[in-house]
Amino acid sequence: MAGEKVVLGLSGGVDSAVAALRLLRAGHQVITLYLDVGLGGEEAAAENARRLGLEFHVAQVGDELERHVCRPFYEGYLAGRTPIPCAQCNPTVKFPALLRLADRLGARYVATGHYARVGQGRDGRAVLLRGPSSNDQSYMLARLDRDTLERVLFPLGDTPKEDIRREAEGAQLPSARKPDSMEICFIPDQDYAAWLDHRGGMPPPGNFVDREGNVLGSHKGYHHYTIGQRRGLGVSSTGRLFVTAIRPETNEVVLSHGEGLTADVVNCQGLNWLGDTPLDGQRQVSVRLRHSRTAQDALLLPLEDGRVQLRMARPARAPTPGQLAVFYEDDLVLGSGWIL
Repeated sequence: MAGEKVVLGLSGGVDSAVAALRLLRAGHQVITLYLDVGLGGEEAAAENARRLGLEFHVAQVGDELERHVCRPFYEGYLAGRTPIPCAQCNPTVKFPALLRLADRLGARYVATGHYARVGQGRDGRAVLLRGPSSNDQSYMLARLDRDTLERVLFPLGDTPKEDIRREAEGAQLPSARKPDSMEICFIPDQDYAAWLDHRGGMPPPGNFVDREGNVLGSHKGYHHYTIGQRRGLGVSSTGRLFVTAIRPETNEVVLSHGEGLTADVVNCQGLNWLGDTPLDGQRQVSVRLRHSRTAQDALLLPLEDGRVQLRMARPARAPTPGQLAVFYEDDLVLGSGWIL
């Protein structure tokens, strides 16, 4: 595979810079692309490209981000869900932009600095595999399709993050000590509720209620809360209270001492199947119900209309509508579905 032309998504961070370095060392011709969402940051990416002597391109993706990510993010919160924008951005904005430039320049592959791997399935096609346990990012990539995976390289593979930083320092890359970015790219200050309020049309303050409907206090607008939250509620109680449900139709946020917060069954819609064998019956899987390292055992069953059901081996805490359930078989990413 050495000597291929590769389009790499380059930011100002250490991960994509080391990904570029590794592609160069493998003998590839590397062309970099910065995705501009309209909030700056191009200068740091351009400096990484200059330091490595790489061709640098910029793609304006603000319109695509608005259509595929920002508006669904807004509409999800309005409907009482908790969206996960990065998992939506990868298949609809980021990788399509990389592939468009690759096609224009005659490049066979695209690459990013994600911590994940691409392997070969039993059917001979590309499959998605976990990255290192300490910083695996396969969860956020589980909405890609297999045609895209056929053209993707993840140069960081299964390398721990601390090794990546040492490699960047050894190469004297300017981003070697830059802090990791944990932010939503279109909400750089991470105040998502203020971002939603600025767009307008969000719900007004309403009532905190218990499971029987008794009023416990006032909330700031249900878009400020998510299932399982216990901080920042401002309601006095003899024990810890948790957000158990959000009721957009009545503008209520339901609180409990933990009752109703776990589920033995989790239903999902919008299945994206990445496995190398069909989902034509029940499967034993491990599942991640949010972007964390924790996976739980479950029985996965196909239902009608592209839906699937997870029967949890142990009750799952706070499965949250709008989040992603990602199914694994050992290191293989079998697929994903949006939690209902």
